[in-house]
This record gives sequence, structure tokens and C-alpha cells, in this order.
Amino acid sequence: MLQFGPVSVAIAFWVFLGVAAVAGIVADYKKRQIALEPLRAAIERGQQLDPEVVERLLAPEARAALNPLYLRVGGIITVATGVGVIILSFLLTQIVPFVFYPVLGGGIVVLCIGVGLIIAARTVETHASRAETHRP
Repeated sequence: MLQFGPVSVAIAFWVFLGVAAVAGIVADYKKRQIALEPLRAAIERGQQLDPEVVERLLAPEARAALNPLYLRVGGIITVATGVGVIILSFLLTQIVPFVFYPVLGGGIVVLCIGVGLIIAARTVETHASRAETHRP
């Protein structure tokens, strides 16, 4: 008989990702509709519209710059978690010897993600400082 545990976990993961993506798209759509509602109401009433207001409402939303501090803090927390999982692999070996390599591998992966976040923070800082010096 087949066990559906791992398969059901994979299915649940992909369903979660799909729902999260669709929810983000729907939220953006709703936010855009709410922003355009005053413009639609003004047109229906026959009011004169200021071109600046129309342009501002129809312009895409400006996104805030990525703060490297958030990446660095996330990286530090992730590195600490990776180190903790690596230590856990050594401690678990005393109880269940065959889990050493899988848990150690998981800790190394988490450690690498943390280091990547720290490198990304440094890259964002460098890019932002170069963009400021090249501004007219």
C-alpha cells in the first residue's frame, strides 16, 4: 500500500503557494479599483477633472526602496538558526545516529541562505550608494 504523507505535504505546499499568489493579485486589483473609484464617480457626475489628478491616479504606484538593514537582520537571524540546526545535528547523533547527515545538511542549507541574505544586504547598500553618487 502506498503512503500519501509526503505526496500530500507536497500538494499542500503547492496549493498554499498558488493561493498566496492569487491572493496577492486579487489584493492589488482591489487596491487599484478603490483608488480609481473617485475618478469614476466624478466622470459619472459630469464634473471637470484636473489633468494632474487624473495623471496621479492613473500613474503606477511607486515602490519604496529596499532597506538593506532588513536583509541584514534577516540574514543574521537565519545564520544563527543554521548554526543552531548544525549543533542540533550533533546532539541528535547521541540519540538517533542516522539523522546526523540529513539534519546537518538542513543546517548548512539554512546557513547558506543566511549568508546569501547578508551578501544581498551589502549589494543593495553598494548599489544605493553608487546610485546616489551618480545622481545629477
